[in-house]
Amino acid sequence: MSTSNKIDPPIPFVDIKGQYANMESELNDAILGVCRDASFIRGAALAEFESRFAEIHGVGHAISVASGTDALKLAVETLGIGSGDEVITVPNTWISTSFAISHTGATPVFVDIDPDTYQMDVGALEKAITPKTKAILPVHLYGHPAPMPEIVALCKSRGLYIVEDVAQAVLARINGQMVGAIGDIACYSFYPSKNLGCYGDGGMVITDNDDLAAKMRMLCDYGQVEPHLHQMIGYNSRLDSLQAAVLLRKLPHLEAWTAARRRVAGWYDERLADLAVKRPVTGPGAEPVYHLYVIQVDNRDACVSYLRDHGVLAQIHYPSVIHLQPCYQDLGYHVGDMPVAEAARDKILSLPIYPEITEAQVDQVTGILRDYLSGADA
Repeated sequence: MSTSNKIDPPIPFVDIKGQYANMESELNDAILGVCRDASFIRGAALAEFESRFAEIHGVGHAISVASGTDALKLAVETLGIGSGDEVITVPNTWISTSFAISHTGATPVFVDIDPDTYQMDVGALEKAITPKTKAILPVHLYGHPAPMPEIVALCKSRGLYIVEDVAQAVLARINGQMVGAIGDIACYSFYPSKNLGCYGDGGMVITDNDDLAAKMRMLCDYGQVEPHLHQMIGYNSRLDSLQAAVLLRKLPHLEAWTAARRRVAGWYDERLADLAVKRPVTGPGAEPVYHLYVIQVDNRDACVSYLRDHGVLAQIHYPSVIHLQPCYQDLGYHVGDMPVAEAARDKILSLPIYPEITEAQVDQVTGILRDYLSGADA
């Protein structure tokens, strides 16, 4: 295979180093400030970040935790869900979503997805609801909102909780309403490559329900209602002050970064319009934030190899579906049970997208993809 048109240096999938370089001084100041104050746990930066995050989402409570996985697990447990209960979610996301259900003793129930948006299929959701169903856990996958108006309507009529997985979709909206502020409780990840990322693991849970917030705060702080008075069996799950300080400095940039991601997605849309690829589709009323720009191509694995060999560090999100994972074989799912998610799994690939990528780099990415599709090196 010829690599004469290889991009050097390669175009990264996400440029965390570039973002740091643009903010080096203010980030260093924030980190050093925490070190000078020695306020590593529950410091002032943490309280301010929680307050601002809640304000942005128009909710009363933001409770920081150690990771996005912890956010999901603790949110489901906060709702009192456990053995004998069912929680419905999707199979085409990172496995933390279903593990959050399993860790409570409840059973994850998977439903298929919309073939265009990759979000939960509301028709399949309605058919999957049983008397054991206690909550719906939609995932705003790739930064695109799930169909929340329809999900809310179903849940309200049946008295079901909604736990939103917003790990990839901070600031996304649907019908003008910000995701995360729609359900009963919502979960965020601040993994370094997220649209709002820290420099380690970190997560957040938000809610407008005072009782859920109080329980959540106890669960993530050893079950304490006050120091040394443990009302319940809890956990040690907290965002440290260093990470909060980083996130606090990044937060004012998030709107501009989101606008940049949308601009980059527009460049890709224009340049891929005449190619044999399936581009992202925006659902009704949706305002996605493009954590990922996901396309579908035939012979996906060969395409990814070609792109990477030529300096485009594309990735696959995700190369497996959860209902067919060995750890869930006892649930009785089989190949073909989720035909849309299973078909997409074999064709999806994610192109580089981040606020700092330039239009010239997008031209290079799409040029390499065009070469592959035209068989230029065949």
